[in-house]
Amino acid sequence: MSLFDKVSEDIKKAMLAKDKVALDALRGIKKEFLEAKTAKGGDGELHDDRALQILQKLVKQRKESAEMYSAANRPELAEEEMAQCKIIEQYLPAMLSEEELAEALKAIIAQVGAAGPQDMGKVMGVATKQLAGKAEGKAISMKVRELLSK
Repeated sequence: MSLFDKVSEDIKKAMLAKDKVALDALRGIKKEFLEAKTAKGGDGELHDDRALQILQKLVKQRKESAEMYSAANRPELAEEEMAQCKIIEQYLPAMLSEEELAEALKAIIAQVGAAGPQDMGKVMGVATKQLAGKAEGKAISMKVRELLSK
């Protein structure tokens, strides 16, 4: 079952359960999926790799919104954003642990032949493609910088 179909099924379940937070989050996901499906230049299909990118974007947006609400002293809105974030994260694959990320990045560094911090762009280009959906870009960037500075 594709992610699009799974989200559609879960919307029905959330409606029956009268789970407003889940329903809002799932409808937001489906809206983004439909926009991606019908986007100009697309083939009318939504492949799971593109769906994962959309989900990661939505998680990042929710976290940033929650931070802004917290900074503006609006904890009730921050809690709602984080609750939706948790629901969206259920559709993402498990993230790599810090050790697994370091091992994967060491292999990529060896693969591209990076020698120091000046080669960070080469490593990041390969790493973001290979580790898409498995680690956040910020975490990848920090770890690459740390490994290349040794």
